[in-house]
Amino acid sequence: MKFKTQLMDETAVNRAVARISYEIIERAADLDNVILVGIKTRGLPLAKMICANIEKNAGAKVPLYELDITHFRDDKTSEVKVKPALDLPADKKDVVLVDDVLYTGRTTRAAIDAVFNAGRASSIRLAVLIDRGHRELPIRADFVGKNVPTSLKEEIVVKLAECDGETSVNIYET
Repeated sequence: MKFKTQLMDETAVNRAVARISYEIIERAADLDNVILVGIKTRGLPLAKMICANIEKNAGAKVPLYELDITHFRDDKTSEVKVKPALDLPADKKDVVLVDDVLYTGRTTRAAIDAVFNAGRASSIRLAVLIDRGHRELPIRADFVGKNVPTSLKEEIVVKLAECDGETSVNIYET
């Protein structure tokens, strides 16, 4: 992959996450009914940032859960065909799924399947740092940090301090 350009530095990422946090606060009918679900790997640190922002700005402690969607994917082959029971109290909750990049929609579809496996949520919303288009499924994000139209020859790489030691969003050419 060849580096093309930096889309966001740490300050821009923090600003986008703060904006997403405010939108979640504004759109929630009752923050006591909201749970944040960070999709592993980079969705979890983003969800932690959103959770901290909500607590700081609204005084509400929103529960946070990690979600590994490996067994719910339809585009990856796996030896284990049994979908695991999840320790996710989704029943009658307003679930906000958090991920780094929305691209084809397959990760989001798998995450929705996982939430359905855990219970019947009142609502499921999606928060992403980057929406780059090129959907294969009819899925859209409710909360978006930045929309970035890309070509199919480009890849967006999100780096977060918790996972990568630095925070940035870059485009690479494949």
